[in-house]
Amino acid sequence: MFTPGERNLLRDALIEAARSDERVTGAALTGSAALDAEDAWSDIDLAFAVAGELEPVLADFTARMYREHGAVHHLDVVFERTVFRVFLLANTMQADLAFWPEADFGATTPKFRLLFGTPQDRPQSPPPDARRLIDLAWLHALHARSSIERGRGWQAEYMIGRVREYALALACLRHGVPAVEGRGLDQLPASVTAPFEATLLRGIEDAGRAFRAVTELLIGEIERVDNELAGRLAPLLRELS
Repeated sequence: MFTPGERNLLRDALIEAARSDERVTGAALTGSAALDAEDAWSDIDLAFAVAGELEPVLADFTARMYREHGAVHHLDVVFERTVFRVFLLANTMQADLAFWPEADFGATTPKFRLLFGTPQDRPQSPPPDARRLIDLAWLHALHARSSIERGRGWQAEYMIGRVREYALALACLRHGVPAVEGRGLDQLPASVTAPFEATLLRGIEDAGRAFRAVTELLIGEIERVDNELAGRLAPLLRELS
C-alpha cells in the first residue's frame, strides 16, 4: 500500500518532468486533488497539454513510469483526441496521466486546477440524460426477464444489476450529485439508498424477488422524470417482473 507522502512525491516528480519538457505546454491537477478532496486512497490525476504529436510524449512518460516509478502495467482510455494512460504501480497506486492536444487542453469539469500553461475555453461535460438512462433501464429489464425465464441465473444477476445502476443514476440526477461510475451514490440520502438494499441478490436463485424490487424503484424514479411516460412503461415493467 502506498502512503500519501509517496503519492505527493510522485506527483511532484511528474509535474517537474512536464515543466522540463518543452513539448508539454500546460499541466493541470484533475480528480480529487483539484478540489482539495484527497484522502488516503486517492490516486494521481494529471492532465498535460502537448504541442505536436502525442505519441512521442506518451512514449517518454511511459518509459519513465516503468523505469523510475515502479509501473507494472498500464491501459489507455481514449476520448476524442485525448489519451488517458492509466498506470498501476507496484505499491498499488494508480496514476492517471492525460495527454491532450494543446488546442483541446482546458477544463470540462470543476475538477481541473491549472498548474501552468494557457487553457482553452471548453464546454462543461453534461450529466447523463435522464431519458437515456430510462431507456437503458427498460432495455435491461427485458433481458433480465428473459434471463430468469431461461434459467440463466448469472446473466439475470448481471441484468438486474444494470437496471439498479440506471435507477440509482436517476436518483443521483434528482439529488444533484454525480451520476456516473457510482461517484455520487454515497452522497444520496439513506432514505433513497435503503430501499435499494432489497434489490441485491442473496443468491442466484433470488433473481425474481430482486427483479421485482428494482422494478418498483425504477418506476418511482421514472415518475419523477416524466409521469406520462411512467404511466405507459409501468404496466409493462411490472408484467416483466
